[in-house]
Amino acid sequence: MFKRERDQTPEEPKISVSPTVESIAPGQGTLGQEAWYKFCRNRQALFGTVVLLIIVLSVLIGPFIYSTPINKIDFGQSSHPPNWEHPFGTNDLGQDILARLLYGGRISIAVGIFSMSVAILLGTFIGAISGFYGGWLDMILMRLTDLCLALPRLPLLLLVIFLFRDAMKAIVGQELGIFLLIVLIIGGLNWMNVARLVRSGFLIVREMEFVTAARALGASPQRLIWIHILPNVISPVLVAATLSVGNAIITESTLSFFGLGFPPDIPTWGRMLYDGQNFLEFAPHMVLFPGTAIFLTVLSINYIGDGLRDALDPRLS
Repeated sequence: MFKRERDQTPEEPKISVSPTVESIAPGQGTLGQEAWYKFCRNRQALFGTVVLLIIVLSVLIGPFIYSTPINKIDFGQSSHPPNWEHPFGTNDLGQDILARLLYGGRISIAVGIFSMSVAILLGTFIGAISGFYGGWLDMILMRLTDLCLALPRLPLLLLVIFLFRDAMKAIVGQELGIFLLIVLIIGGLNWMNVARLVRSGFLIVREMEFVTAARALGASPQRLIWIHILPNVISPVLVAATLSVGNAIITESTLSFFGLGFPPDIPTWGRMLYDGQNFLEFAPHMVLFPGTAIFLTVLSINYIGDGLRDALDPRLS
């Protein structure tokens, strides 16, 4: 007797599809894909990213589209509320607030980014050297870090800017001199937390087996620090970098609010708050719009920082 053979259905060819955000789940894909998946699942981080992109594109492209002069004085339009001609109103000198807001956003955001760069570079270098070598060098660098953390930051900022502002103006000019001075001071007083984060990461990673193996194979200390250990402790540094931008923007706004930041003809957001503080009763729009810009920018950056922290933490699923 013949046995009837069962119908054999050919197997469907497997098609490899590049993973998308929806197809990646925790525990699948590379570390980068899992981090991207968790970041995209964070609604606050996505909200912060969208808002920050809108603000950055507005200050970069806006002055070319809305080309009203920022320092044109017209006392006939003094302190006008928002209208069709001036969507955000005018200040006490009749200057358009929207034009000044778009122009000043470039400076405020640039101060935040460059100050963050100074703080991250300095803090990463000091933390890496301290955590890798240890011993007396670690003790000296950490006591220096503790000393800088104990200093009253705002009074020190005001004092240093007051002492060196005229010297920087004479060397590189007024606008660039104030910009460099503010960037260097803010960055120079915000590296301590980064240094402690990097040091703690180095103390853990330097004892791991792959570092011991690299050292046994003859890797130099420089290669161990920058090639083998630092990439494994970079996650908290990225989070600290995002938060440092927001802190720098607030600090620059505070300095300008006290009259020790940029001069009146350079309309940063903090300077606009300082100029409008005496007109709150009858022209609140003079402080409403720059204050809202600072609030939304710092809030979105903090949301992005929180999203990065959660996405890069392997302990969170």
